Amino acid sequence: MSKYFPTIGLEIHAELKTKTKVFCDCPNDAGEKKPNTNVCPVCLGHPGVLPVLNKKAVEFMIKIGLAIGGEINENFKFDRKNYFYPDLPKGYQISQFDLPIVKGGSLNISSRLGSEKVVKINRVHLEEDAGKLVHGEKGDDSTYVDFNRGGVPLMELVSEPDMHSAEEAAAYGRELQLILRYLGVSEADLERGQMRFDANVSISAGKELGTRAEIKNLNSFSALENAINYEIKRQTEILEEGGKVDQETRGWDDIKQKTMPQRSKEQAHDYRYFPEPDLPPLTKEGFDIEKLRLEIPELPNAKRKRFAEEYGLSGDQMNILIENREMSNFFEYAVSELEEEEQKEANMEKIKLILNYLSSDLRGLLMAKGMNFDQSKITPENFADLIEMIAGKEISSRVAKDLIIRMLDTGSDPREIVKNEGLGQISDEAGLHDLVVKILKDNPKAAADLKGGKDQAVMFLIGKAMASLKGRGNPETLKKLFKDNV
Repeated sequence: MSKYFPTIGLEIHAELKTKTKVFCDCPNDAGEKKPNTNVCPVCLGHPGVLPVLNKKAVEFMIKIGLAIGGEINENFKFDRKNYFYPDLPKGYQISQFDLPIVKGGSLNISSRLGSEKVVKINRVHLEEDAGKLVHGEKGDDSTYVDFNRGGVPLMELVSEPDMHSAEEAAAYGRELQLILRYLGVSEADLERGQMRFDANVSISAGKELGTRAEIKNLNSFSALENAINYEIKRQTEILEEGGKVDQETRGWDDIKQKTMPQRSKEQAHDYRYFPEPDLPPLTKEGFDIEKLRLEIPELPNAKRKRFAEEYGLSGDQMNILIENREMSNFFEYAVSELEEEEQKEANMEKIKLILNYLSSDLRGLLMAKGMNFDQSKITPENFADLIEMIAGKEISSRVAKDLIIRMLDTGSDPREIVKNEGLGQISDEAGLHDLVVKILKDNPKAAADLKGGKDQAVMFLIGKAMASLKGRGNPETLKKLFKDNV
């Protein structure tokens, strides 16, 4: 076991889902257009232009602050952060320095880790995104700049150095992504560059923090975990050899699976921050905080607790639902449509059936079609009807799976489909007797095995019967008949 103790802090950037950019009227859809077509003089940094703040972006930031239990500053302002990269046309970025919109807060990630863990948050501030460098676009070694993303409203959330493993960092990132989606303020899609991580990693042998290295622009959870683990290993090896860790900015090479030095780490004074002269300071009183608070939906941790209490769901079952807000809404609507049973066990069995068919069959079909639950033709009412039919043994599980496909294609009521196509389950012993006798005659070895006490043979025989009946036979009735007639 290593004598060195890792400490990790994350800076997480997420693009906000406003209709327009943060300081101009250009549409906020950078990824949907050809390079350098979704731009204007403001976001291109032309001389003489003035920024106009997008109020909705500030309201989104306030919602994020309230959701994480942060404090909305009484006064906040914007600052110029000066640095010179080709994707930053003005030569500075409008950001926030000493007076951000949100300070403090925390994120409870215990449900993701299986042990108690709360990560404190330092601040959340609003800034404009930079453009995007595109390498080798035309098959050469040139780098091109696409400014479509420039000026997109960007949240930056800075944690305290409270994490001590890559697992904790990934859990923290996933939980924040989920909260942003629940709030409706960001899609936070890593593949589309809407969410990115900077990880500050240090190791030490005592209570004092070690020298940190910042790993920039990690764009997937696997990259986040792998980069942190590599950096812990790299710094440990340096210290064990008697060396000194340099404070620097490093990049992650996903192909080589290693961090690479980029530049010495800038300090705040290197950016020469000063107040943005073209944007006035703002006050908390300029926004209806209570109205924004009321617009916040039930958040993931509160929903986890309620699902455990109301539906008796385990951690794994809950997380399947919690990770997809539309799916969890569909689940609850379907449960509310079930017929109440006198026995609690019967109700819980139906709830489990809803979860199973929802999370496997329906979710799989929707994913194959590139759809979400709010785009499905199947209504929660019809889905509840389907579950009632399964629970009441009106249809078999095989017919149920076929029904879900037809319901998704047509939006039809499951009972109508069963009635019109004669798909109801056959439970009548007299109606199944002749088929059972024929299958026993056609499969003498299985019949002998069953007669000899090998119960697994009955499953083979039931399978033969179900194939003949196209899944409409009652398995329990068939099992009884095979044992009676062997």
